[in-house]
Amino acid sequence: MWFAPGGFRHLLSSRTRLAPGAGPQDRYLRRTKRMHKGITVLLFGMLALSAPPAANRLWGQAEKKDAMPDPAVKVGDMAPDFTLMDTHRNQVSLHDFRGKKNVALAFYIFAFTGG
Repeated sequence: MWFAPGGFRHLLSSRTRLAPGAGPQDRYLRRTKRMHKGITVLLFGMLALSAPPAANRLWGQAEKKDAMPDPAVKVGDMAPDFTLMDTHRNQVSLHDFRGKKNVALAFYIFAFTGG
């Protein structure tokens, strides 16, 4: 590819007018300059948009790990009593099942509930 003796500075100049008798090579150079400007703007835009998420990934992890509270219930401890609604809209407490059955909780958020 042919470049002017000034190096890449000609790509940054905004005054790229064609002489009255300009040939196909001049038109090609003008088109190439515009294309290089467009690619440069596109690359800098992509870099600017990708920098904040990358910085968050690098420095945001330490903050999240420190912000986690200690669990209130440890493995092997007795579960605290709570009350929930069953599928028939009846109130059911954990103490109703204590010593009778094993209890497993499954939360299906917005699944088959109409909202």
